[in-house]
Amino acid sequence: MSQTVAPAVLDYLALHHGPIDPVLDAIREEGLAAGLPLVDVMAARLLRTLVAAMGARRVLEIGTAIGYSAACMAQVMPDDSTLFTMEIDPARAETARRNLERAGVGHRVHVIVGDAERFLHKVAGPFDLVFQDGAKQQYETLLDRIVERMRPGGVLVSDNILWHGEAVPGFVAEPRRPVADTEAIRRYTRRLAEHPALFTTLLPVGDGVALSLKRG
Repeated sequence: MSQTVAPAVLDYLALHHGPIDPVLDAIREEGLAAGLPLVDVMAARLLRTLVAAMGARRVLEIGTAIGYSAACMAQVMPDDSTLFTMEIDPARAETARRNLERAGVGHRVHVIVGDAERFLHKVAGPFDLVFQDGAKQQYETLLDRIVERMRPGGVLVSDNILWHGEAVPGFVAEPRRPVADTEAIRRYTRRLAEHPALFTTLLPVGDGVALSLKRG
């Protein structure tokens, strides 16, 4: 649930959004029941729209969890396209593989198990779209390496930019998130805004999403 948009507004928007896909909805409900940090459904819809609108054929995701966001994107990609997704937790990665098969996209998604900071070199670009939803303190560390792997005109989507409102100084009376993560997100957002290779727009969608276009 967004902490920065009024509940009445969210309810109104939800009235106009039907289910994305029954299997995806089931995967999401299972993940939430297990207490996993899945991408907000509004952000998932945005990802799916971007991938389809761009005709993205090569996508990279950092932070697979149980495969919900990867499946959302992969379902609208052509059969001969490829999505690489990285997950540090082997158990979650295995669950993701099963869920991707359930969603009918296991043949076009490759789940890489390991720390993205160590394994990013194993995937070669150029990528049409990159979804960054991994460890928050790695966002800034990985940024330049990700940009190098994007094609000109490619898009980097970064989740959790608002961090449940805690990235906004003074907005949350009693912060509950690790201070180091909050500070990392603030630094990363400044880097996105100032990066010479990117044109970035920040959106209050879900938990805050940054869309960064790689300049041609």
